[in-house]
Amino acid sequence: MWETAFPVDSESVKTTKGQSMTELEQRACDMRIDIVRMIAEAGSGHPGGSLSCTDILTALYFGGVMDHDPEQPKWEDRDRFVLAKGHAAPALYAALAHAGYFPREELKTLRKLGTRLQGHPDCNLCPGVEVSTGSLGQGLSIAAGMAAGLKLAGKPQRVFCLLGDGECEEGQVWEAAMWAAHENLDNLVAIVDRNHLQIDGDTANVCDPGDMCAKFSAFGWEASQVDGHDIDALIKALNAARRAADGRPHVLVANTIKGRGVSFMENQAGWHGKAPNAEQTEQAVAELEAARKEA
Repeated sequence: MWETAFPVDSESVKTTKGQSMTELEQRACDMRIDIVRMIAEAGSGHPGGSLSCTDILTALYFGGVMDHDPEQPKWEDRDRFVLAKGHAAPALYAALAHAGYFPREELKTLRKLGTRLQGHPDCNLCPGVEVSTGSLGQGLSIAAGMAAGLKLAGKPQRVFCLLGDGECEEGQVWEAAMWAAHENLDNLVAIVDRNHLQIDGDTANVCDPGDMCAKFSAFGWEASQVDGHDIDALIKALNAARRAADGRPHVLVANTIKGRGVSFMENQAGWHGKAPNAEQTEQAVAELEAARKEA
């Protein structure tokens, strides 16, 4: 099963800048297939929020946005990425495996005893993971600290941080937002995965975040919205934020669909944190493979 599920190409799976949009869209489909399969194999995990942010990670790691080197995970001149919504670890692992940080076939060990691929990212185990995350609300603070450190060192690298919209109910997010603006961290780019769902249901019913662009703007950030499933638009928006040097941190509110690409998971809060059974996995993979052919 796994030889078919996670084929290892004869050529390197590492990405290079300048891939076509079709190749990027196909890559995103492949990553979604891997996400579904690894969670099914583990018997637990978070498919909904992993599938919603896959296109964002595709843009970051394969669209020429971030400077990174899978052969040198600690390369001094790399950009940094912080997955604040650490429960979406399967999406990050898929991106790292496709980029060549570790063998793609290792994805089948998600959440298994002794694996490097823990339920939440562990920077002490997994190459390419900058910081261990999982306690929601803390990631932006860590990313801001990294950005401040790079500024103090006179380094030009950028820090990218992916947050969940439900996560933004945590007060620490807004403390970090206030401090980042105060410190003029224009080398910090936050992306909010705005899929409108969290474990308890619709974010509007749990604790309505309102206009997230307006909120970040009020804290002194440059804020804009983007279609979180339009890889071309994501690359353009992320590159624009990367190039900006106006003294303000930048946030992209990426409008997404939880469970994107799998019909029975889309916009369903119940798929926040449970694994598909064998029949559901087969259906999900079939849908994603069909989408890949149409890309």
